[in-house]
Amino acid sequence: VQLQASGGGLVQPGGSLRLSCEAPGHVLSFYGVGWFRQAPGKKREHISCVSTNSSSWYADSVNGRFTISRDSAKNAVDLQMNSLRPEDTAVYYCVADPRIIVGSYYDSSQWDYWGQGTQVTVSS
Repeated sequence: VQLQASGGGLVQPGGSLRLSCEAPGHVLSFYGVGWFRQAPGKKREHISCVSTNSSSWYADSVNGRFTISRDSAKNAVDLQMNSLRPEDTAVYYCVADPRIIVGSYYDSSQWDYWGQGTQVTVSS
């Protein structure tokens, strides 16, 4: 499954961005989909996911600011990021796996499919 992440960019603190994860040729509703991020010099961090039954999970670092949702019409999963902070600066990766049936924390080894990453920079 080829995942395509898009929507990254440069935004000022307090601003918003919307990331999108698509999988041409595959029906994403059959997969749990998540987002990881990795900042320079830091470990890769699982920040959100939505399961095959649409239960969602957020890391404490983004809870209340980020929202993950499925867009069936686009066959995509979006991550709406509001109230962005400089510490949100990272490369964001979308991931997918058909075994993710509950929204929860999963480490990187539990996801079979990874997108190429999109850069998010929060800076004034």
